[in-house]
Amino acid sequence: MTTTPAPAAAKSPAPPPRSVLLDPAFLRLWAGTTASGLATWALPFVLGLAVLHRDLGAAGLGLVLAARTAGFLAAVTVGGVLADRHSRRAVVLWSALAAAAAAPLLAAGLGRSLVLMTFAAALAGAGQGACRPAFQALTAETVEPARRQQANAAMTMAVRGSTLAGPTLTALLAAFLDVRTLLLGIGALWLVAALAPGKGGAVATAAEAAPGTAAVASQAASGTAAAAPEKASGSAAPDTASGSAAAADAVAVPSPRTGFRAEFLDGIREARRHPWFLAGLAALVAVIALGYSATSVALPLISRDRYGTEWVLAAAMTAYTVGALVGALVIARLRPRSQGWAAFAGLGAYGVAPLSLMLPVHPAVVVAAYAVAGVGIELFNVPWFTATQREVAPDKLARVSSLDFLVSYGLAPVGLALIAPAIGHFGVTPVLAVCAAACFLVPAAAALVPTARHFARTAPMEERAG
Repeated sequence: MTTTPAPAAAKSPAPPPRSVLLDPAFLRLWAGTTASGLATWALPFVLGLAVLHRDLGAAGLGLVLAARTAGFLAAVTVGGVLADRHSRRAVVLWSALAAAAAAPLLAAGLGRSLVLMTFAAALAGAGQGACRPAFQALTAETVEPARRQQANAAMTMAVRGSTLAGPTLTALLAAFLDVRTLLLGIGALWLVAALAPGKGGAVATAAEAAPGTAAVASQAASGTAAAAPEKASGSAAPDTASGSAAAADAVAVPSPRTGFRAEFLDGIREARRHPWFLAGLAALVAVIALGYSATSVALPLISRDRYGTEWVLAAAMTAYTVGALVGALVIARLRPRSQGWAAFAGLGAYGVAPLSLMLPVHPAVVVAAYAVAGVGIELFNVPWFTATQREVAPDKLARVSSLDFLVSYGLAPVGLALIAPAIGHFGVTPVLAVCAAACFLVPAAAALVPTARHFARTAPMEERAG
């Protein structure tokens, strides 16, 4: 007697990945990053209150803020090398502790010693600069590839949210606390940034075989058994990939210690392997050094001279932050098929801000233009950070991220220094026209660079299959 075999049970579909907001390791990292962002934003605001209370002069404020910027630029490259050479968690800890130690020094020097305040501001900037690339690399170690875009969106939402609510909160605290106490509060925020994040896992090396990982594995194969990365099926999200354990072992092989300069140059060579990264960096510099700098100088003048009120200035800056929050919410879920082109389109949208200031339009048009610019900047930022974490070799990620911060942040003061004299010589409208054109054209040109369409050396798997 024969029996009919029972039909095989249908495989149940894989459950959707758990939200990154439910991951305790990410929440600790998010808390640390948020605290560092809030402390970074709060320091200039609190020092401005010191000027209002006549504890610090205007020239002294400029000197202190310049020292903080110099400390940031000096430390960001050092932090990138150290974060690739040592534990990213340790670099975050010690750099944030250095920034925390600067707060009581600032409080002690307030109204007494400008030299001490200048030194403390440089120390605070150095701590901020050193921890930025380490936080970027630690995100890649903590969050698996499929959830990194959501994680980066959550990070930027926290920063934008603190920017939006921070002035009101600080003004309320200033009604009850003096400036020295507020400076000590900034130090407490840096302590949270130092202590909150946990130790990063092996997500970046053991769970993905992105092009950068494969490159590192092939380089390490000269001293170990060669192991080709193995492609696994990915999800629809373009930032999902997996790799073989052999590739992870190759990445983990310690290489002979080289000098600081050699390691930094190695990071530059890694950045040059990715044409989309160089193109995006050029577009970002154009928008920040020209578009953002021009609008920062022109908006207060136009708000005062054309509209006769400071309301336009306040409303436009608020709209920009709200728009950035909306953009982060959208990109947390959105997965464009051509994410690079979509990101460059978002970056180019900043051009509507200087364009609106050129024309005699209703104030509501200016406010709406700034909201569009805010949405666009996050449609670029979040995929940009996610692609860098995915494509760059894990052992060089912090150095490449430090190049990003060094170039974009380093050239912004140069743009601010040049825009004001240019407006005085040529007038507001011609300068705004040139800056608006640069915001539109440079990202469009960057989108034509090979590999820029997907922020990757190859198209996503689902598009190749199609």
